[in-house]
Amino acid sequence: MHVNMKRNFMYVIGAAMLVSSVACSAQQSKKASSTVPQYEVLNLPKVDLKNFKKDANGAYVIFDGTSLNGWRGYNKEKVPAKWSIEDGMLKFSKNPVGVTNPDGGDLIFAHDFKNFELEFEWKISQSGNSGVFFLAKEVKDQPIYISSPEYQLLDNDNHPDAKMGVDGNRKSGSLYDMIPAKPQNGNPAGQWNKAKIVVNKGKVTHYQNDAKVVEYTLWTNDWTKLLQASKFSESKWPLAFELLNNVGGKTKSGVIGFQDHGDDVWLKNIKVKVL
Repeated sequence: MHVNMKRNFMYVIGAAMLVSSVACSAQQSKKASSTVPQYEVLNLPKVDLKNFKKDANGAYVIFDGTSLNGWRGYNKEKVPAKWSIEDGMLKFSKNPVGVTNPDGGDLIFAHDFKNFELEFEWKISQSGNSGVFFLAKEVKDQPIYISSPEYQLLDNDNHPDAKMGVDGNRKSGSLYDMIPAKPQNGNPAGQWNKAKIVVNKGKVTHYQNDAKVVEYTLWTNDWTKLLQASKFSESKWPLAFELLNNVGGKTKSGVIGFQDHGDDVWLKNIKVKVL
């Protein structure tokens, strides 16, 4: 009787150890599958806001229609040739006139902003796509959107992105691939739109044509859930999830940028008020 009980006890212990071992192995496998790759945040030159004029409302004019002072390419030390000033506007040109083999890439204003109001006007080409980034870090060999939320700029009527995503969350003014702009009041291609992005202690608000269209709060459980339901989820893109879940890094700040998506886009009256 004691021998059988001992055998049964040893069998139960062995089975439990086997189950525990399998569970541990599965957990380690899951952890390994979402391991964040190593990355390097670059420390490229930045500019001092004191060198820029303020408007009547106390906002720094970071593009005045005459100079690209303070601007450079993302992960670069100069302005890419596809970005230029045209009739007082900042323009990305798919095929700039008179330039042979022009380089492109996203354009940033080289200053780390933390709490601020960014205002600008924009218009997009037929079937065009672009975007605005903020709190971005310059990560070596990685795109700007790996570390930054994106305010979408889009020709809603003709670009296929307008019908992708969920509930219109890739249309203009939206938090790209996460929250749709509502009401959707974007103007058609070729017409000017007004945009404002307010970032204040983690609370972010998108405005489009004077209407509040999106609101969310960074560094919260809700923010993490938004990321997990998007293309930037931990399982789909571990590095993007890591950087976006901790957007702004330790300083909770970063650069503002405009996207080279290969389509012509025009911008003007770009101002930032530090909060």
